[in-house]
Amino acid sequence: MKEGFKIVNNISVPSDFSSITKVESLIDKICVDLDVNVDAYGNVLIAVTEAVNNAIQHGNQLDRNLSVSIFVGDSLNEFCINVKDEGCGFDYTNLPDPTSPENIEKENGRGIFLMRSLADEVEFDDLGRSVNIYFTK
Repeated sequence: MKEGFKIVNNISVPSDFSSITKVESLIDKICVDLDVNVDAYGNVLIAVTEAVNNAIQHGNQLDRNLSVSIFVGDSLNEFCINVKDEGCGFDYTNLPDPTSPENIEKENGRGIFLMRSLADEVEFDDLGRSVNIYFTK
């Protein structure tokens, strides 16, 4: 997370898709607490749940013994949600384009594309085990 952000909330959930309800509740709470523009809510919900789904499935390989941590950082005009898994990471600099003809009909491979399309900024750290998703309030 960039400098100037204060951590205002965090949770840790097991690597199980049923954990998404806890993440959705966190998003509901922070959007109210941080007075996030109502029009941005859907983008935040989709981008963050996509990041958590990726962490559960691809990062932690659905291993319930591993956790996904979510940190919420706040600054004056924007906020950041950081999602961390305990996996091996991945090469986030070399991703296939989900809009190219050879990938357009594939059922997966759109998560990071969605995150980048819905957020103001997305940055990866720690070999891809950590993603920071930034939104304007």
